[in-house]
Amino acid sequence: MLFEVWAPNARDRVTLELNGSAHPLERDAERDGWWTGVVPAEDGDRYGFSLDGGHLLPDPRSRRLPDGPDGLSAVVDHSAYVWRNESPRLRLRSAVLYELHLGTFTPEGTLDGAAARLGELAGLGVTHVELMPLCPFPGVRGWGYDGVAPWAVHEPYGGPEALKRFVDAAHGLGMGVVLDVVHNHLGPDGNHLPFFGPYFTETHHTPWGAAVNLDAPGSDEVRAYFRGSALAWLRDYRIDGLRLDAVHALADGRALTFLEELSAAVDELAREQGRPHFLIAESDLADPRTTAPRALGGLGIHAQWNDDFHHSLHTALTGESQGYYADFARAPMAALSKTLTHVFFHDGTYSAFRGRRHGRPVDRERTPAHRFLGYAQTHDQIGNRALGDRLSASLSPGLLACAATLVLTGPSVPMLFMGEEWGATTPWQYFTDHTDPELAEAVRRGRRREFAEHGWDENEVPDPQEAATRDRSVLDRSEREWDPHKRLLTWHRRLIALRRTLPDLTDPDLAGVKVAFDEEARWLVFRRGVLRVAVNLGKEPAVIPLGSNGRDQILAAWDPVETPAADGVLRLPGESAVVLTDG
Repeated sequence: MLFEVWAPNARDRVTLELNGSAHPLERDAERDGWWTGVVPAEDGDRYGFSLDGGHLLPDPRSRRLPDGPDGLSAVVDHSAYVWRNESPRLRLRSAVLYELHLGTFTPEGTLDGAAARLGELAGLGVTHVELMPLCPFPGVRGWGYDGVAPWAVHEPYGGPEALKRFVDAAHGLGMGVVLDVVHNHLGPDGNHLPFFGPYFTETHHTPWGAAVNLDAPGSDEVRAYFRGSALAWLRDYRIDGLRLDAVHALADGRALTFLEELSAAVDELAREQGRPHFLIAESDLADPRTTAPRALGGLGIHAQWNDDFHHSLHTALTGESQGYYADFARAPMAALSKTLTHVFFHDGTYSAFRGRRHGRPVDRERTPAHRFLGYAQTHDQIGNRALGDRLSASLSPGLLACAATLVLTGPSVPMLFMGEEWGATTPWQYFTDHTDPELAEAVRRGRRREFAEHGWDENEVPDPQEAATRDRSVLDRSEREWDPHKRLLTWHRRLIALRRTLPDLTDPDLAGVKVAFDEEARWLVFRRGVLRVAVNLGKEPAVIPLGSNGRDQILAAWDPVETPAADGVLRLPGESAVVLTDG
């Protein structure tokens, strides 16, 4: 077996230790900084590298870390797994995504535990399961954004074989799998990459410290490292797409950016394998160039999360106006209308939260709607609240139904956060399991101090290090058996079924979306083809002039509602929603 490692920091020698035996590696004459050697090895064999006689380190490209990030690597034979199912070859245009965290989706908190529940998501109508990060981090519990080994699977979740079983099971049910990956930083504990080479640079600084080295000396190999890890998920685990965390935090001053290189490599792999792969970016830039084709000067990312839609919807539903919600709260129905038709609320407009202009307009005539994801809740928007409270903690079932209607019938690709479909009441809180006592205490104090500055009592902020914080965040599926949860679940199924069967709901034409609203009465109606979707966020019944032809048919209604008469007026109960067709 070929063992190789990029270790330009090694001065004289690199030694492979495999199953307790030492094997010196040779410099690669054609690749600067690389050391290689061929040594017999089998699946499961433990190994590590020693640089210049120093302590043993795990492989930067570890495919498995059975004992965690500070333990030895293990050889993984990817050819040993026998795949049972082919990828269903689904495309984003018709997708319904479902974001979940493995550690809280089931009480077991494992890939196999989650795989056993995939039938529920297929029955709901989900097309793609989006997994939060799986890379190893110290401890057992965590969100996954402190991962330190971008090529491996967190062992407490089940390791690499369990991920293959999960993907295989999803494909067998006709669903794709999307994996959240983090390229903008590594976690603060268990990161051994700096021993090997210039994986990080002081040229740029991020909220997490020194930036990943994407443009300083040595960055060619660093970019290849992260690009290779991304492709490995798609190739070796048959993942269908990747969600790229916070791409706005990638400090990259090179003419050809890392994201362009990555999107080109993913497109090439898709051509080689004959099945679609896609990238979904999380970006705070409100810049349509993120998803514009490379040939047109864009980055070529296939889609991106649209937080502007979330923020406008959240303020319209809740009335909250703190922090970044302030820009949207001045006229939330108008903000919601703008994000339904023009995608970004900030498209060159002034942002009071930022104290400057922000964003860039989307070309509605040339940009398909499926370049953007719409959602009412995500792990960020719930978990980064002091108590991890969901919308269900403060909204009526009717308003939750309105949120689902706007997400699932809107022009963007819809995404749900786990449990949202039945209005789960379990919170989803921020939790960690740092094994370094000083780091654990620093995170605990920082979390409490942050929310104390926003008026929270420090004693009310959950301790992220307590196991109970994770336990409170585990879904309680028994809720689905009684109303209003049962009714909400039925509503989500109905809306997803409409999206699957009505072509107008997956029409990529952004310019064809027409919206009317009343800020004071708090109703909004939009048209897509022959369909009209109306929501009333106010408590009182709303009189909505549809201007219809008198031949409307009701396809779905949260509350009983009469078909509009010849005057084209819809009378919609408070906190309710309806989908109609005039075709």
